[in-house]
Amino acid sequence: MRIAALALVFLALACSREQAPPAPSGVDVVEAPASGDIAKWVRDQQLRAAREKRTLVVYASASWCEPCRYFQDAVKRRELDKDFPGLRLLKFDFDRDEGRLADAGYVTDMIPLFVVPEPSGRGGDRRLQGAIKGAGAVDYLRSRLRDLLQN
Repeated sequence: MRIAALALVFLALACSREQAPPAPSGVDVVEAPASGDIAKWVRDQQLRAAREKRTLVVYASASWCEPCRYFQDAVKRRELDKDFPGLRLLKFDFDRDEGRLADAGYVTDMIPLFVVPEPSGRGGDRRLQGAIKGAGAVDYLRSRLRDLLQN
């Protein structure tokens, strides 16, 4: 009887404790929804990223953007995981989302666009835009993204 009571107490305590999320590993990409208020969605994603101890960056790309394709391929091959172990990219399609991005403060003349959002979910001043073409695009973006995240 005592053992059963102790087991119940242990289970109650174990169930009441919040478990810490696992340590983030690698670059995580979340595709943005095709409609809705971007700032509100980004704000919701900021709260989620904070719980998961991830760094959040808004990323706008397009299928026709050569540096974007190189970067995305590197992410898929997990080549950037070591450099950015807890990075979460909120990926927007610039062709589809350009107007909504501008309304939320993510205005740009060049892509790829990487922006550290403000606490409100709107675009902030910490950003990088554009890249070089060719195979060097990944190293170029890796270096600039590292600088962006350290500021």
